[in-house]
Amino acid sequence: MTYGILAGLLLGMQACTNKQTMKNKAIDVKNLDLSVSPGDDFNQYANGGWMANNPIPDDKSRHGSFDLLMDENEKQLRELVDELSVSSFEKGSVNDKIATFYKTGMDTAAIESMGISVLKDWYQQIEAIDSKAGIQKQIETFHKHYVSSVFGLYGGADSKNSEMVISHLYQSGLGMPDRDYYLSDAERFRNIREKYQQHLINSFVLMGDTREQAEINAKVVYEFEKVLAQASMDRLSLRDPHKTYHKKSLNELNELAPDYNWLQYFEALGIGNPGEVIVMQPDFIQEFNRQLKTAPLVTWKNYFRWNLYRSTASFLNEEIVNEQFSFYGKVLSGTPEIKPRWKRVMDATNSSLSEAVGQIYVERYFPPEAKERMLALVANLKIALGERIGQLGWMSDETKANAMEKLEAINVKIGYPDKWMDYSQLEVAVDAYVLNMLRARKFGVADMVSKINKPVDKAEWHMPPQMVNAYYSPTMNEIVFPAGILQPPFFFLDGDDAVNYGAIGVVIGHEMTHGFDDKGRLYDKNGNLNTWWTDADSERFMERAEVLVNQFNQYKITDSVYANGKYTLGENIADLGGINIAYTAFTKTGQWKNQDKTIEGFTPDQRFFLAYAQVWAQNIRLEEALRRTQEDVHSLGEYRVKGPLRNVPEFHKAFAIAEGDFMYLPEAERAVIW
Repeated sequence: MTYGILAGLLLGMQACTNKQTMKNKAIDVKNLDLSVSPGDDFNQYANGGWMANNPIPDDKSRHGSFDLLMDENEKQLRELVDELSVSSFEKGSVNDKIATFYKTGMDTAAIESMGISVLKDWYQQIEAIDSKAGIQKQIETFHKHYVSSVFGLYGGADSKNSEMVISHLYQSGLGMPDRDYYLSDAERFRNIREKYQQHLINSFVLMGDTREQAEINAKVVYEFEKVLAQASMDRLSLRDPHKTYHKKSLNELNELAPDYNWLQYFEALGIGNPGEVIVMQPDFIQEFNRQLKTAPLVTWKNYFRWNLYRSTASFLNEEIVNEQFSFYGKVLSGTPEIKPRWKRVMDATNSSLSEAVGQIYVERYFPPEAKERMLALVANLKIALGERIGQLGWMSDETKANAMEKLEAINVKIGYPDKWMDYSQLEVAVDAYVLNMLRARKFGVADMVSKINKPVDKAEWHMPPQMVNAYYSPTMNEIVFPAGILQPPFFFLDGDDAVNYGAIGVVIGHEMTHGFDDKGRLYDKNGNLNTWWTDADSERFMERAEVLVNQFNQYKITDSVYANGKYTLGENIADLGGINIAYTAFTKTGQWKNQDKTIEGFTPDQRFFLAYAQVWAQNIRLEEALRRTQEDVHSLGEYRVKGPLRNVPEFHKAFAIAEGDFMYLPEAERAVIW
């Protein structure tokens, strides 16, 4: 697009009426950077004004339009909880539990007075370990309270029998995010390792060790974690559901790791004989067994001390909280300042009593008409995806028929669950904030294990309604849109179709596409890992997906770090698919059919693509960008805008993208999948 056209758009916006501006505030010219051509950098064009006017707050590692919505939700939740905190409720009622949990977190005098001594009994139990049986008991105690130690357990749908919940064992127990932080020779990881080891020393001092003893204990723990890291599966392999599916009988599990009493472990957690278990990383469990045989007791005891400290530090006195933040906040994410206490306590309350808080949130803030509008949008996008599947030239009729069956079978949940979690068995007391957190975790684990070896509850939600997010579950073949995301900049109840299809419509299409991305496509309509593709179609799919991989691999984060197109492939396919599906649905609307009718100078197509881009308006610190590039299956916001749109012909047309522009891709080089 030429600068002359840009100037014309600006003039068109100035001619718009105030009434139009108010109704269609979803696209605000102040958020754009009209000094930049959309063909050169569409993210800067669409979001440059927003980025200039919204610097990152000191207590955040990134700040985007997404985060503004989360901030607004946070304020709404604080308002609710503050009201509960000054009200009187029947003791033991769910409102009383929310209020008590929050108040203990805000009682800094009590927290400072108790310090780490509040966990004296826990540390004494660790100190008393004198045998392998003691190691076993400590792991059981930790896992009952969702304290990360060595391996982990969760109950989830069996990927090859999705109607049933089964026990899953998985690698865990590292103090840094993944194996590369321990093993990579890259300078960034070497620097982080050095700071992590200093953090370990400081933490052992805060646990009561002398500096000399802390240095010894920190080295022991670091080397132990490094061994676990070497046995851990890498992140790319973790995305492959075939590589993480190893069903074992109890006898086979005993053969894999014979020095651990597995039946006792499952009984201690309340499962009893588990029957069969999914061992997600068998090599890791074997390494756990080797360490059980060979690592000295003192190593295990110091590792357990660190597990307990790391899991509880955020809920203890200020000195410990600040030391924890110095590594996990400042070093890993580059965040200069810790969040205000009320935000941290709100996060903990929201996490521990998520559906209880969510029920109150929905009653006050979620309008019923939003659900009705969403249902209509979802129905329209389902039709659009069906049309696109039918028109795929690269897919056989056999695979198309199976894809259509899977699409029709997708279940949709919007807003909030039909039944709420029962918190009557959760104990919340006035004694100590950290103890309330541990009790809440124990309640959550007990609830989770109670479902193992039983049919999957199809009504259950795995995200609370107040969360600003959405998800697709491959084993449930369902898409879920909590109430929290059904607000601007994603959803405008009174917005025009272009904006809603470009924002929440793409989110809906994104989640639908997850059922057909490189991972989701491996599951059938019933949520089972089961091939429903012809070999030739699978090969053609991967060839097309590889185009997207290669594109994203070229996006530079720093001079030495590039985006990982393979690791982010599923999300990139979903972003591109979401745009294409939402746009196809948008073409059925009256607004799309009248492209000459502009709003604030933008055509319907331009508003669609601007709405999509502005969802991902974001400023991010370099440390956080590097961390997310390493750990997050999503591309950075900038590339969620640029990357998919370069492959969309309608985008090229809407903004007159020309050969030579960065945003231009020749048709032969574009990824065409869904």
